[in-house]
Formats: sequence, structure tokens, C-alpha cells
Amino acid sequence: MSPDAPALDQFLHAMPKVELHCHLYGTVRQATFADLNRRAGSPLGEAEVTAFYTRGDKPVGVLRVLRALDASLVRSPDDLYRITLEYLQDAAAHNVRHSEFSWNPTGTVQVSRIPYAAAQGAIVDAIREAQARFGITGRLIGAIDREASPEAAVEMVGWMLSQRCEEVVGMGIDYRENDHPPELFERAYALARSGGLRTTAHAGEFGMPWTNVRTALDLLQVDRIDHGYTVVDAPAFAAECAARGVLFTVVPTNSYYLRTLPPERWALDHPIRRMPGLGLRIHPNTDDPTLHHVTPTQAWAMMVRDFGFGLDDLHSFMLHGLAGAWIPDAQRRRWQVEWSAEFAALRARFFPAQTPAFE
Repeated sequence: MSPDAPALDQFLHAMPKVELHCHLYGTVRQATFADLNRRAGSPLGEAEVTAFYTRGDKPVGVLRVLRALDASLVRSPDDLYRITLEYLQDAAAHNVRHSEFSWNPTGTVQVSRIPYAAAQGAIVDAIREAQARFGITGRLIGAIDREASPEAAVEMVGWMLSQRCEEVVGMGIDYRENDHPPELFERAYALARSGGLRTTAHAGEFGMPWTNVRTALDLLQVDRIDHGYTVVDAPAFAAECAARGVLFTVVPTNSYYLRTLPPERWALDHPIRRMPGLGLRIHPNTDDPTLHHVTPTQAWAMMVRDFGFGLDDLHSFMLHGLAGAWIPDAQRRRWQVEWSAEFAALRARFFPAQTPAFE
């Protein structure tokens, strides 16, 4: 059966999902962005806003969009509430049942001038509203802006620990890894762990060396890794990660590889293709869905159509996500059983004669 069959999209849309690697500001609908821009007096030109949401064969990075939101457009807690609720609604429409998404408090507080408690409160209110209306559970990850100072990171963790609630589950780190290695933020991570926060880190992205992944795991002691692609450059270390059961939250639309590899080779040479063969646990995610022009369904479809994985692989990826999610163990065990049964039923419905891999 061809992986281009419409049944694949229907199957992937219907299967239950978690989302573990998604940035709140990368989820903003284009119409919402334009509305925020108009309300702010149009500091960005219409053509510039359109360009933000244009993704060509060699996509540009999205960091400039995220910075623009902090600098000019997000003005009040209500804006954060709207963005969060719209994201969770969009995710739930693709049968994402649990999302752990990131937000950078430093930019909100220092650039947008919204106090931390008010900003977090608005996001948490939207999480609770989304669960009531759309049936999706949301959990917030406060992310260090690694382009800011290590002192700002410690300050951010202090804000998080002073405003703890059930919906604030962990801490991460993002923005450009170049020239901002993980070891700079050891103190912030130690403080987060001592306060009971779960932790993750962007590492091995932007072509940065695999040693950043090792530092994140061994020095920062993170629970999982976002991206982590260059681990494939060190087979012995990859084997160690496999033995430790480290989860890598990968992104099929990662723009670094789409920019740097030729169109006919990017899917063949992308590290995602090699990671499971090294015994690594991976789970696909959208990262910045509206800016990457990808939905959760499409991200999973890329694992088949671009990287050649089959149904058994998808089932494993689904279970990897549940194993790495920051949810209560009882809920994890229940979902592992229930979701596996749903997956099997969907498989029987859409691919009754299907072999373990697409042919």
C-alpha cells in the first residue's frame, strides 16, 4: 500500500497523541498575529507579517518572529490567554490529548513588561479552559532564553518556584544554541531540580556538537532532550543514551536540516532517519506549528512519507512519548493500555491487511 494513501492521514489524525516539544509563540495563528499587530499600531508591515508565515524550500528561522511578539505585540495577560487557548484548541483538533509546551518568561517580563505572576496566571487559566472545552490537558514548561544571561535564567527559575501550581510542570532552554552552551546554565538547572521541576533542554540542534547533548544529560541532569540530532555522530554515546532510555523529542520540520541539506537529500540524510537504528527513543513533535506550516497529524505523516518508518515504528514512538511525558505514573500506565488498544483498532480499520511497515 502506498504511504500516500488518504487512509494514512485519516489514521494519523485519529490516533491519540501527546505533544512534548512545542513553543507557545510558535503556535500563533496568522490571523491572530495580524490582529495583535494592528492593535499595536502596525509596528510590523503587512508584507513583513506575511513573510513571517511564508515557508519556502529553504525556510528561514523563526526566532525573529518570536522576538517580534515579545518586543511589539504581546501587551497584556489577555494576549497570552488567547494565544494559549487557540493553540490548545488547534492541537486538540488533531487528537492531541496532552501537551507540554514551552514559554519564555524572561522576554515576557523584561521586554513585554507583563509581571510573571499575571502572565503565568493567564496561561494557566487558558489551560484549564481548554481542558473543560476541548478535553486536552496542558502543562507549561518555563524555558530559559539562552541568549540572555545565566543570571536571568536563575531569576526565571525563582519566579517559577514562587508561583508553583499543577499546570507548571518543568523547565527547559531554547533559542540559539550557538555560542550559548548548556554548561552556562548549570546553576539554574540545579535550582529547578531542587524545587521539584522536571527538566529538558534543546541540545544538538543547529548542527551543534553532540557533546552539548552529553553536557545537558550529565551536568544539567535533564530528563529528556529536545532535538539532540548530532548524537548520531557519536555511536558509543548514542548507545549509552539508548541504554539509559533517554527520550529525544524530534521535529520533522527542523529548519536547520531543511536549509542546509539539498531538497533531494534532506530526508535521507536527516539524523531522525538514523536515530531509531541506534536504539534511541524518539517522539515526533511540531515545534512551531503555524510557522513551520505543520499540524500534529502532518508531523507524524512525515515520519512515514519522508523518513520511511512503518506502523510498528509509529506505535513505538507513541509509547515513547507516553513514557517521557511528565504525567502521573497511574495515568501513564492507563494511557499505555488504552492508547495501544485504540492504535490497534485504528490499524485494523484503516489497514486491515497491512504488514508492519508500509510497502
